Amino acid sequence: MDVAVGIVAQRDNEHAQALAVDLVDALERDGASVVVDESTGGAIDATAVPVAAMAGRDLVVSIGGDGTLLFVAREVGSTPILGVNLGEVGFLNAVAPADALGVVTDLADELAERGSLPERELSRLQASGVDADWTLEPALNEVVVHGPRRGNGGGATIEVQVDGQQYVESHADGVLVATPTGSTAYNLSEGGPLVHPGAEALVVTQMAATDSMPPLVVEPDTELVLTVSGAEAGYAISDGRNRQRLELPATVSVSLAAEPVRLVGPQANFFDGLDKLE
Repeated sequence: MDVAVGIVAQRDNEHAQALAVDLVDALERDGASVVVDESTGGAIDATAVPVAAMAGRDLVVSIGGDGTLLFVAREVGSTPILGVNLGEVGFLNAVAPADALGVVTDLADELAERGSLPERELSRLQASGVDADWTLEPALNEVVVHGPRRGNGGGATIEVQVDGQQYVESHADGVLVATPTGSTAYNLSEGGPLVHPGAEALVVTQMAATDSMPPLVVEPDTELVLTVSGAEAGYAISDGRNRQRLELPATVSVSLAAEPVRLVGPQANFFDGLDKLE
């Protein structure tokens, strides 16, 4: 089988670009069809396409930190991804740069021979309006619902319903719903629990609430509904990037997205990553 590979290197990172050159050369020598992202294509001699155009290829290699992989996942959906870690923590990127050439070419050979790779699925979240017609792009880490701004005087009253039952209603900066992947990110900084990546769960965490409840861990298929009121506006935000302005009062539904992220190759060691957290 002909193997189609996409490579996305962290923007303006010469180390990432140099590694992309080595991967392109090695894969093309083995007969693979290889493209790189447009930014990388402006720096190296390789065929370049938008990252979204890599959706549907056999494998996409993300070279950078967890932020780079989050970006790649947003663009390519359920296309298998391998993360090469140039960042500090690397909960999502398991492969060291020194090992990348061997790992990627081995995966391409396995794809050519078998047609597929063993993979690990990571759940994503979908936020949508209950009383308005909008849907945010899926979030691998978390969905945040908050008032007009963070900090003093910027919160809103947010009610959280879990399977139709009220869990809490309080004035707060916001409420976030995190996946196990996202438990080590924004959720952790707001006092939420660490969740092992093998767990099937979601975490609901209030942010600077006046009448707070402990963070709540629920099953992934739980119906979560957040109603925001008592302020001039609010926002729903997916992975800190995609946002929807809310005309209050507004109700937001948060549930599992239809398509998970699929990681292939070696998996990151969760406990090694914890040692690097500040």
